[in-house]
Amino acid sequence: MSTDDIDTAFNRRRFLGTAAMTLTAAQLGMIGASNTLSGAAKAASIPSIKPGTNTSFGSLKQIDAGLLSVGYAEAGPSNGPAVILLHGWPYDIYSFVDVAPLLASAGYHVVIPYLRGYGTTTFLSSATVRNAQQSAVGLDIIALMDALKIQKATIAGFDWGARTADVMAVLWPERCKAIVSVSGYLISSPAGNQTPLPPQAASAFWYQYYFATEVGKAGYAKYLAEFNKFIWHQASPKWNFDDATYNRTAASFNNPDHVDIVMHDYRWRLGLADGERKYDDLEKRLAALPVVTVPAITMEGDSNGAAHPPSTAYRNKFSGKYDYRLITGGVGHNIPQEAPQAFAQAVIDVDA
Repeated sequence: MSTDDIDTAFNRRRFLGTAAMTLTAAQLGMIGASNTLSGAAKAASIPSIKPGTNTSFGSLKQIDAGLLSVGYAEAGPSNGPAVILLHGWPYDIYSFVDVAPLLASAGYHVVIPYLRGYGTTTFLSSATVRNAQQSAVGLDIIALMDALKIQKATIAGFDWGARTADVMAVLWPERCKAIVSVSGYLISSPAGNQTPLPPQAASAFWYQYYFATEVGKAGYAKYLAEFNKFIWHQASPKWNFDDATYNRTAASFNNPDHVDIVMHDYRWRLGLADGERKYDDLEKRLAALPVVTVPAITMEGDSNGAAHPPSTAYRNKFSGKYDYRLITGGVGHNIPQEAPQAFAQAVIDVDA
């Protein structure tokens, strides 16, 4: 287990509030897109949906892929254009429970995997390092695509999932048709995260500093459900989710590797836990912060309680077709679950 993170003052869950806006525009809010996606967008508008309409994916599937046995949900026609939806911490596939049927009804082949350390995804070998560095998680999704015989897909996610979409787009652009990334460009490196932050900015990363200690690791394990529910409230202060919604996701934290994976993710980011040498070349490439060249839409919720940079801070990291969308109406960090129509529309539009 290891933990750390602090990306830059912005690149991760940071609990400093933002503003508030309105959930009707939430479904299609767009701001400041200086490239060329805006004109092509909205080729296929999807119907509105009330968040929380769906509560189940039906039966889940399991497949060996790379180092993992991956648990995943699937929707839509198998011969449709592929979309892979990626969750973050502390969330799981249920962030996309309303997004998946919207995309499936539009003809997409939708795959929603549990990341390593969550749900029914497990390591095939007890000897595998419980590693959560960004390149390793990216390779997990490439391995899943190989196992499912998906050559190219649109990758869409938030939190760890957005970071993974960014990573895949710069390391394997030939496998990414396009990406949707909540909070923009989230690639970082341990060396790049060594600049001390001023007190207010640093306070947003309190949980990462907590995870850097053994008592933090023990506390997370002991109070797992309470801890992650607290994070949900901080990251989405205006989202009135109920206990049933949280509990559906909380079950995925009972994965035997969950604590170790979360600890390693955040400790590695701060340089407090080592990575594996086999990923060094990939991490060296990522440390250069390469630009994303595939079509991209980045998104932000107007009430995201996790600290985040203004879109202008990462605009030059996207050189292809591009849009930025501000989702209004009190939408927080978990955009696909809080504003599923807006998220699904972004996936369709980036593919237009």
